[in-house]
Amino acid sequence: MLVDALDAKIVRFFTDSPRSSVLEASRVLRVARATVQSRIDRMIENGVIGSWVPQPDPANFGFPVVAFCSVTITQEIGHDAIIESLSAIPEIIEVHTVTGNSDLMVRIAARSNPDMQRVLDAMIATKSVVRCSSVIVLNSHIQGRTLPLMEAAAKTV
Repeated sequence: MLVDALDAKIVRFFTDSPRSSVLEASRVLRVARATVQSRIDRMIENGVIGSWVPQPDPANFGFPVVAFCSVTITQEIGHDAIIESLSAIPEIIEVHTVTGNSDLMVRIAARSNPDMQRVLDAMIATKSVVRCSSVIVLNSHIQGRTLPLMEAAAKTV
């Protein structure tokens, strides 16, 4: 789906003012409320944006240690069964199938380094996980930054 400048302005508005209403967005952006709502609905329907839900930061409720883990799996049961097993571990925030030397890239949050070891041990205990190689995040500088990409895409329309 192509996005235009108004789509990008709407997303930027709600990124900067997440608790604002559609009516407030329409006033600030100087477009009809129905236009703002229909644009949001269209972007959600087409997967450009997700539904408007809070994104809690694990560090702010007791999980300050974050790691990325490269996971190598056996190929006998496929990715779906392993993903299902990993999804039962609540500290696993994201799982991506990747190219390269490993099969999956996993983002994990834990309460401490020893707690991270417990989570990694739980991952390794998952059937068909052959190897995990983890790196602990020391500091995060840019996170979840897709809005500039959307704004750039809107300029090409």
